[in-house]
Amino acid sequence: MTVSGLDLSLTTVLLLVLAGFAAGWVDAVVGGGGLIQLPALLLIPGVSPVQALATNKLAGIMGTSVSAATFYRRVHPDLRTAGPMALAALVGAGGGAALASSLPESVFVPVILIALVGVAAYTVARPTVGRATDLRWQGRTHLLVALGLGAGIGAYDGLLGPGTGSFLVIALVGVLGYAFLQASAQAKIVNAATNLGALVVFTVQGAPLWILGLLVGAANIAGAYLGARTAVARGSGFVRVVFLVVVAVLVVKLGSDLW
Repeated sequence: MTVSGLDLSLTTVLLLVLAGFAAGWVDAVVGGGGLIQLPALLLIPGVSPVQALATNKLAGIMGTSVSAATFYRRVHPDLRTAGPMALAALVGAGGGAALASSLPESVFVPVILIALVGVAAYTVARPTVGRATDLRWQGRTHLLVALGLGAGIGAYDGLLGPGTGSFLVIALVGVLGYAFLQASAQAKIVNAATNLGALVVFTVQGAPLWILGLLVGAANIAGAYLGARTAVARGSGFVRVVFLVVVAVLVVKLGSDLW
């Protein structure tokens, strides 16, 4: 069958839909769904890395928007942090996407890998971290730190992408001091903004495969809705466990890429 000008078998389409659903669920709970969705898109013959990145953003924004809305209704995330952070992340993601075709991934992988290992060790060593919100700062300092984190992680998402949701949760829990569930809810709002910022730039470049992206995105929406409801029902303890699993997978993947 022909999808977005690509000759794909029915099996390939079904696997892409399954990857979209799984990515939506993981992204909604703790982030990191790009580890599933982006590699699946990169395996399609004839698809360039930039096309895969752009199509991943199209599908991703569909799922993150649904999970953000679900979390908003049920968890009531702190928009005083999520709003400004999302705006900074949107701008950062646009800048990262503009550089996506010119900077090598090898520049970032070692730094990201070291950061992930450190975060995983910290989370395991401090089992109480993220159980309850205990903000490190208040007022202007809190806002400035949130803006800086949003811009930096947004730039990474536009440039590379996989693990962005997990990095947002790491930042909101480990740096700002939110509980895991509240951090996950805010991360979805910010992640939707990073996807939008990158997608705008990729669209100008003509990179997204629209029909394929919408197809995978529909599956992503279903997974995101289920994942958000699961996270809200199970609470911060469940989110922490899934977070550690996703970080471990990120470490293995980035480590193997670097090796």
